[in-house]
Parts: sequence; C-alpha cells; structure tokens
Amino acid sequence: MRVRKNQMLKIGIRVFCILTISALLIPMLSPWSCTEMNADIRNMHPNLQHFFGTDKFGRDLFVRTFYGVRISLMVGGVSAVLNGIFGICYGGIAGYSKRTVDLLLMRAADIISSIPSLLYVILFTLVFGANEKSIILGLCVSGWIETARIVRGEVIRLKGREFCVAAVLFGKGKLQIFFQHILPNAAGSVMVNLTFLVPHAIFTEAFLSFAGVGISPPAASLGTLIQSSRSQMQIYPYQMFFPAFILILLIVSMNFIGEGLKNKEKRKRDQA
Repeated sequence: MRVRKNQMLKIGIRVFCILTISALLIPMLSPWSCTEMNADIRNMHPNLQHFFGTDKFGRDLFVRTFYGVRISLMVGGVSAVLNGIFGICYGGIAGYSKRTVDLLLMRAADIISSIPSLLYVILFTLVFGANEKSIILGLCVSGWIETARIVRGEVIRLKGREFCVAAVLFGKGKLQIFFQHILPNAAGSVMVNLTFLVPHAIFTEAFLSFAGVGISPPAASLGTLIQSSRSQMQIYPYQMFFPAFILILLIVSMNFIGEGLKNKEKRKRDQA
C-alpha cells in the first residue's frame, strides 16, 4: 500500500516531521534561551513574543517545550536503534543455533522480560544519575527482546527455504545469507516493532521525569516541564497544557506511524 493511500501513516509522518523540524530549528533560531531567567517576565501569559508564555522563572516556554521534544526524540531514537541492533544479532544467533542453545538463549530473554522495563530504567537512574544516558541504558535492558523474537522466527522459517539452500550450495556463509536473504524478509516486521519502541521510550522518560526520578531540572524535558508547572496548574494552566499537548502529539504521531507501517506490512504479506 502506498503512503498516500494509508491515511494513518500519512498523518503520523506529517505531524512527526513538523515536530522534529520545530525541535531542531526553534531552540536554535529563537532569540530566547531555554535556560535564561528573567524576573521581569515571570508567569507571563501567551503573547506574540512568548507564544506559550513564560514560567515562574521567566523562561520562554515555547523554546523550552521544543527543546524538550529534542530530548524526547533523542531518547526514543537512540534506544530504538540500540535495541534494534542487539535484537537482530541476538535473534539471528538464536535462530541459527542448535535447539539446546536456542532454548537457553530464549529462556534467558524470557527471564529478562519478566521484569517490567520501568524498574530497569529507575534502577539505572538511581545508580548512574538522572540523565538521558541512564534512561537509554535502562530502556535497552529488555527493549530488544521482541525484535530478537521476530528475527529468530524469520531465521527458523527461512533458513530451510530454497533460496537459502541455494546460497549455501554457492558457498555463502551463514552471516552472508542472514544479511542478504533473511534480514530483508524480516525488515518490515522489525521496523514496525522499532517504531513502537520510540513512543514507549518517550512516554517512559516523560513519566519518570514527571515523577521526579527521570531527567532533573533545569533540563527542559517535557516531563520536567509538566512536573514543574504542577504547583501552578490552577493559576497558570497554560504552563502545563502546552508541554502536555506537544507530548501527546508526539506519542500519537509515532503510534500512527507504527500502525500505518503495521497495516502496510500486513497487506504486503496477504498479497504474497
């Protein structure tokens, strides 16, 4: 199915691109800094100079919100890439291994996944400090497992097919067969899984920052912006509304992209 015929994918990509471009350009081009305080403009309501208003320290919320989007995208993107790389390697090894080794590898993965990923993230932030690196490491403890299961299933399904057998007869090694023949067939399912990992990572970071165990102020994470505005929610509700609204847009757009890719992959398999 082409992108223009998949409305969910189309909407998700458009919203995500707008937010991404805004996160890259607004903090760089704005005359206001995301950290500079100004007591003369504290708690200013939204206006033509400060589109989202200012916080209790006089910092521009428009710039800080989109700087928070930058942090969220970094956490989600880096964790998804790392989980994808490790999951592909782990799944490929398990799929090509003998039954006993395969069983041990997958049972180890089951044990790791039996503990909620949120606990891993909290543990890493407590040990290594509340920052982006700790959250990414915590997300990578168990985030790769579903990708590994998908790749393992594709290896088991395809390694006995005619084109893989023919590749063996032509003298190609297992690694070459995996990357040239098996992984391309699993690429669609892997991409769908990794796409859903991004909003999960973004929500986890925002939730932990809101709870006070994630990224610490004065860093402009979306979660910290929402948390810091909680005490003034009744007087200045806009300080919480704008970061929360942008966070919802970001997560929904990524879920739309994931669902769109999932529908596209399903249609592709049905036609095959």
